[in-house]
Amino acid sequence: MKLEWIKSSYSTPDGPDCIEVAAPDPEHILIRDSKNPEGPRLALTPTAWATFLPYASGR
Repeated sequence: MKLEWIKSSYSTPDGPDCIEVAAPDPEHILIRDSKNPEGPRLALTPTAWATFLPYASGR
């Protein structure tokens, strides 16, 4: 299955330092480092992702 990765809105358009996320199904959110797209990925539940987002965005 080909995943649709979405770049963080806090990343600069030309900057290599960012994260990307994908949702392959309703039960998983995947996170990867855009500098290493074939490297390790972090898998979270949607609940864990929703809990994490306010801390990541500084809101």
